[in-house]
Amino acid sequence: MPRAAELKKGHIVQVNGQPYIVSNIDVKSPSSRSGTTLYKIRLNHVQTKQKLDQSLTGDDVLAPIDFQKRAVQFLYQDADGYTFMDNEDYAQYTLSADQLEDQLPYLCDGIQGLFGLIVEGNLVGVELPAVVEMPIEETPPAIKGSSASARTKTARFATGLEIQIPEYLETGEVVRINTDSGKFMSRA
Repeated sequence: MPRAAELKKGHIVQVNGQPYIVSNIDVKSPSSRSGTTLYKIRLNHVQTKQKLDQSLTGDDVLAPIDFQKRAVQFLYQDADGYTFMDNEDYAQYTLSADQLEDQLPYLCDGIQGLFGLIVEGNLVGVELPAVVEMPIEETPPAIKGSSASARTKTARFATGLEIQIPEYLETGEVVRINTDSGKFMSRA
């Protein structure tokens, strides 16, 4: 059974007999010596997407729920949503844009390392890899001799994601992006 201090974004837990997925964790450290650290956790119901906010201490225990974590592949996007395929049994699942709101900027063709979270035979969410590689769609021209400076410029990607990159990078180059922080890591 996971304790509140061990929870991470994307974990699935049981609250009041219902499956919820952790969407946000905010840690509040007390200023006094005897105070306990509080974890403000935002949960979304797996099927209804209803939000639930809870404040827990680090030692509070949440009930786990039976789910599978399987490798999936992003196939395509259409009017119904985003379609994924299970790599083992080739079953296809569709998720709406609301279910993927934080992951949408990182979903590009050919993305590797995706995992689907399956509860009771239904795909309820997707877990992104820690790092994605994406080609730069649009950015101002590179400035010669700027590799020694720490200045940045904005780059836009095909998914609509915009991040700050070093000035020496050009349109078309493939870069590595951290999906947790949304920051540039390196060239691919």
